Amino acid sequence: MKELTTSIIAEKVEGVLTGPDKNMDGIFNILKDAQKGDAVIRHWIDETGVKIAAQKGVSCIITQNPKGSAVKTAEELELPFIVTEKIELANAFAINWALETFAKNSLRVVVTGTNGKSTTTHMIYHILKEAGYSTYTNTDSESEFNTLIDPMVAKQIAEFDAPIEAAVIEVSEVQGWLGDIMKDHAYLMTSAINPDVVIVTNVALDHIGLVNSIEETFNETSGAVKGIKENGTLILNYEDPLVLKMKDLTSNYGKVLFFGDNADIKFESTGITYKDNILIKIDDLPFKSRHFVQNTMAAAGAAIALNIDLETIKNSISSYKALKRRFTILHNDPCIIDDFAHNPDGILATIQNAALIGNGTLFVVSAIRGSRGESINQANAEAIAKGLQNIPYKLIITSSTDVVDHLNTVTDNEKKVFIDALEKEKITYIFNEKLYDALKNVLKLSHNKNTILLIGAQGMDPASELLNKIL
Repeated sequence: MKELTTSIIAEKVEGVLTGPDKNMDGIFNILKDAQKGDAVIRHWIDETGVKIAAQKGVSCIITQNPKGSAVKTAEELELPFIVTEKIELANAFAINWALETFAKNSLRVVVTGTNGKSTTTHMIYHILKEAGYSTYTNTDSESEFNTLIDPMVAKQIAEFDAPIEAAVIEVSEVQGWLGDIMKDHAYLMTSAINPDVVIVTNVALDHIGLVNSIEETFNETSGAVKGIKENGTLILNYEDPLVLKMKDLTSNYGKVLFFGDNADIKFESTGITYKDNILIKIDDLPFKSRHFVQNTMAAAGAAIALNIDLETIKNSISSYKALKRRFTILHNDPCIIDDFAHNPDGILATIQNAALIGNGTLFVVSAIRGSRGESINQANAEAIAKGLQNIPYKLIITSSTDVVDHLNTVTDNEKKVFIDALEKEKITYIFNEKLYDALKNVLKLSHNKNTILLIGAQGMDPASELLNKIL
């Protein structure tokens, strides 16, 4: 393990060290799981947290926001205490250190973009595992570890149960804390990972409040492209004009592969082709919805760039099982589809795909996004309205008050702008406060041959469990 001292760490994270200079004998960790010798990274910490860290015997604490008498307490306990102005510098350094220490010669892939990151990341992970690589990924069904605003990814890499030969890491295109954007997040994290391949799925408006225009979103997302390893490969969405522009933002890459219409990797009536040769027949695709095909093309591009043989790519994609809540079919008769769609582009694409599957009326249950602001909820409602135009539908909206915590509670203003946007477009709806009631209601109204679509973020997460109870 590469030796680190607290003074070196302070220098790397552009922080100020208070207290003695000590060796770090452990890993970068969260306070709850920290052990003797670890370096704890926390966005904020108070004197109680400092005392807990000292009892655990950690080597140092790194924070952006010391509260109360945290600094004084650390001094009294002779515990090295580092204050940085940007906590993301600490997490970027932690990821780089973990990769260089525990996965030095690994293949590395970064996936970013507004929509499709998790599915694309997870599919590449599946392909590499099938190709025989010991592979790490930070993507899980609940997207818990892809924010990179704490040291969980560095911790997971350090604690991985086998030598890591490949790492596929999802990087949030925009990140922030309590309404303040972490500027250049995608660039900082991608540079720290030093990837062989960078994928950009698309650019659309999300995280409103952190960014307020498509231009700001582009600027943040494109940081991943600028952070690519020298002579690495870019995998870019040819159908997205903003993503297409990114190839001109850096000269670092050695090669670009495009996916989409008229690109290197494209979707035709026969299936997915690569340089006009069939790669995956349409009958071998586990899902054929538009956004799944987009993600599949991106994942195939990454595998090609990493020199995975085409037969392995084909077999891996054919056997792929989607992440939870990614256009997941929960039930048949009626067909119930559950999707994490939580921003305008994702919502519109998901409704359009569900409409193609169904017969007759499409039943939609949508959870309003809680504690995410009025702008994103207005935009989401407008996307629902656009998706439901010209098709027979029944719409139920819910605040999910029975299942969300205080961090995801829908405010009165969020509910109002959501409803106002629907009514402005003359969209009829039923409102249920509780998710349980909304699900019972949609089952009562629908018939066995209908399609039911469940969309939303945290407010819709418990839907599958509730449906099991109801059904």
